[in-house]
Amino acid sequence: MADIERSDDVSLDGLLPPQIAAKAADVGVTKGNLPVRQKFPLAVLAGAFIGMGAIFYTTVITGNGAGQAIELPFGVMKLIGGLAFCLGLILVIVAGAELFTGNNLMVMAVASRKLPIRKLLRNWVIVYVGNFVGAAATAYAMYLTAQYTFAGGALGIKAMAIADAKCGLAFLPALTRGIFCNVLVCLAVWLCFSCRTTIGKIVAIVFPITAFVAAGFEHCVANMYFVPVGLFIRSDAAFWAANGVDVAQFADLTWGSFLVANLVPVTIGNVIGGTILVGAVYWLIYGYAGRPTAQAVS
Repeated sequence: MADIERSDDVSLDGLLPPQIAAKAADVGVTKGNLPVRQKFPLAVLAGAFIGMGAIFYTTVITGNGAGQAIELPFGVMKLIGGLAFCLGLILVIVAGAELFTGNNLMVMAVASRKLPIRKLLRNWVIVYVGNFVGAAATAYAMYLTAQYTFAGGALGIKAMAIADAKCGLAFLPALTRGIFCNVLVCLAVWLCFSCRTTIGKIVAIVFPITAFVAAGFEHCVANMYFVPVGLFIRSDAAFWAANGVDVAQFADLTWGSFLVANLVPVTIGNVIGGTILVGAVYWLIYGYAGRPTAQAVS
């Protein structure tokens, strides 16, 4: 067998942090200049992908608890659920999609004077709306499948309990859980920037995402699936009757509570965590010294 020539430019070693910072800024420029005809459908896909992770999460934790088929220790249950939820970001990173929370790292391109802030904000608005469309559409499609009736209705009750708990959060816990969540999500994306292989990216995703889910932090795009699917199930009067569940048990589960009490503080927290505690911090460490002093941005 003939020897295979190898280029010195090819390496499986990960990028070092200063190189990751440079790559993050370049990726931010690319995202900021992506045309809407590509950006919006990619955002819809990201919402659907995160929804897929949420479906997996809800399914694997159903049946756990007092009076249910299985009772696992709290931490073990959350660990299994977190591992399942990783599917969402793996699909976003490997298959390719535009996720609002990950795009918070675009702040590095703005800070490096490679991207005007108007393009950053435009990207965030378009991607946020697309994520909502994709996640909510996935929730409604899952409602139509009647998958929530599985396990004698336990899956649907679990989905409503998850959604109700999210809508019942006070502002400060929702905000701070959102901050911690997107610190971990953006660190997962940051680690992926360093990887040269698909398996490397998957491994880089697993621990930060499992950690945020297991710890009970709040992700705005995930909530765009979790809460709507609970609301859709709540609207099924026949399901209530068949399972003997009192609708008053999920009093916090309303569209108003979702949009105002959950989505607003969680989104603010996600932005703080991603832009300031990850993007801005790493730019100050690695990007500021190499910042152009006079460079026009289009």
